[in-house]
Amino acid sequence: MISVQSLRVEYGPRVLFNDLSFSVQPRERIAFAGHNGAGKSTLMKCVAGIIPATSGQIHAPRGTRVGYLPQEGIHVKGRTLWQETESAFGETMALHEKIERLSEELNKLDPRSSPYGDLLEEIGELELQLDATDPSRMKPRIESVLKGLGFQQKDFTRDCSEFSGGWQMRIAMAKLFLQEPEVLLLDEPTNHLDIGTQIWVEQYLINYPGAILLISHDRALLDTLCTRTIAFSHGRAEEYAGNFSYFERESVIRKEIQLKQYEAQQREISEIQRFIDRFRASANKATLVQSRIKMLAKIERIPQPERDDAVMNFKFPPPPNSGHTVAKLDGVQKAYGALKIFTGFDFEINKGEKFAIVGPNGAGKSTFCRLITGQEEPDAGEHTFGHKVATSFFSQNHADELDPNLTVLETVEAAASREAMPHARNLLGCFLFRGDDVFKKVGVLSGGERSRVALVCMLLRPANFLILDEPTNHLDMQSQDVLQRALIDYPGSVMIVSHNRTFLDALVTKTLEFRPGEQPVLYAGNITYYLEKSAEDEAAKKGAPKLSSLASTAAPSGSSRPSTPGVNRKEQRRIEAEARELKSKVLKPLETEFTALEAKIAELEGAQTTLTQQLSTADPSKLRETTNAVEKIAKSLETSYYRWGQLSDEIEKVKMKLGIEVA
Repeated sequence: MISVQSLRVEYGPRVLFNDLSFSVQPRERIAFAGHNGAGKSTLMKCVAGIIPATSGQIHAPRGTRVGYLPQEGIHVKGRTLWQETESAFGETMALHEKIERLSEELNKLDPRSSPYGDLLEEIGELELQLDATDPSRMKPRIESVLKGLGFQQKDFTRDCSEFSGGWQMRIAMAKLFLQEPEVLLLDEPTNHLDIGTQIWVEQYLINYPGAILLISHDRALLDTLCTRTIAFSHGRAEEYAGNFSYFERESVIRKEIQLKQYEAQQREISEIQRFIDRFRASANKATLVQSRIKMLAKIERIPQPERDDAVMNFKFPPPPNSGHTVAKLDGVQKAYGALKIFTGFDFEINKGEKFAIVGPNGAGKSTFCRLITGQEEPDAGEHTFGHKVATSFFSQNHADELDPNLTVLETVEAAASREAMPHARNLLGCFLFRGDDVFKKVGVLSGGERSRVALVCMLLRPANFLILDEPTNHLDMQSQDVLQRALIDYPGSVMIVSHNRTFLDALVTKTLEFRPGEQPVLYAGNITYYLEKSAEDEAAKKGAPKLSSLASTAAPSGSSRPSTPGVNRKEQRRIEAEARELKSKVLKPLETEFTALEAKIAELEGAQTTLTQQLSTADPSKLRETTNAVEKIAKSLETSYYRWGQLSDEIEKVKMKLGIEVA
């Protein structure tokens, strides 16, 4: 569908990537991985035709439509939400308008005249084209996509200028989804989405009929959606036949193999060079020396493996001790005009607790954060802090309050406590400010960079109660991991407004969900627990049968099983027979293949380890043979890992249908 050939992009002396070639097949899902600034967005813009490459070519079949969603910078005004999204069907709308215009002209002509007949024929042809585009599906499709992306019916007639930047991106996403281009380019599509909308987008993209190229720092989305990964690092791009987690594992193995090959070749080169140096002056060894010199010149040099970017770790300065109760809301009421946010709301956070705050935009999350930190007073009710509570609050607005005339380092040092001052440079490195970057003026930084500076300032203040509003929006995977580890070890209390499922899951123990027009709901578990429990609650409201009902139909013959409510005995036996057939004809073969594949993978991994160790001591004459064997096993493992992932998903889906608990 799209072919990228020998692409090179450089900015001055810096090469983002060189000699990059890959192809995109129909319905493929490809992830672009790498740290911020590695070249992911640049490549996407090249494919979209927004910027030219330094050299190389990008080919696509004639008529191939490419849709591109940038990270930011989209602002629409002067049209209602409905008008803007309806413009996605531009060709259909143009046909409809032309037919209406020609129909008006037709009414003015004599039905017996030749022009009348010609015009009638033209209208007939246009109507055939219009029927092919199925305009009757336009309205329900637009409604479905807009509501899936979080818009309400009352939003449809609002002017687009009334929506914030995050909602503007949703409008652009809705248009792209409705246009359905053959290739969809998405740069951080979930940055401004709540968890419910993220899940809707994820399902939409899974079923999307075209190919998708994706940049994201949402590990869950990358792992669920993508089957290939192109990783950018140090001016090179490498391809991996799997999702992001596969890329992380395989990249480590590749680097180990390359290092072994490099070291073995260096030993071989050293031995040849020593022979040449020793016998260069010997007349009776001249032929052998010349032979070794030619041999040395013919060796295809293995490049020295590049060092990974150092992974820095950060620990919060020891927080001041506090009482058991950190903050408390009693019977709080809050409204903005006719809009009621809370009514009689009670909440308490205790020492050491870590909360996730989730819910759609506008449901009250930011208002709650201002109330719990004492920045805003409730209309009624009471807010109290516990004994010796010191808060530190990070919001996206803090980035706009930084002094543009100070350098990054000066800004951070001014915010740090005396105890935290020695850690300032280290922490800046964790959040992608390295080398001379710390001496840049804040005024020249991008919005994302300023946001990271504000986050560093907040983390260096001594506090025992942290409130973080979307802290991972502008962080790459490595920085997210650094922050996550630091927060896990942090002994104080934490509340995080975020929709990053992977980041939150290992960190929080409670989830507070905000719903428009309703009281917040507390779930005593992490994000995975919250999603499962809320789905069960939603199914119960709609009267859907629980999984346990389906599980009963899959019970072995002769066991005691309750009947499915509302189903007669004949229907019950039919359901049970279908469950048995699904288990024997689908699940069992999948599990048999899965077991055999796991054994094969274990065997291949053992062989890979053995051969990799042999590279260190391999005889120079057998180096190429050993290297080829290692590469062959690596390719077999790539295929096996990919099939292992497919089988895991298939088995899990079948077990869920049968109501069998998934381990």
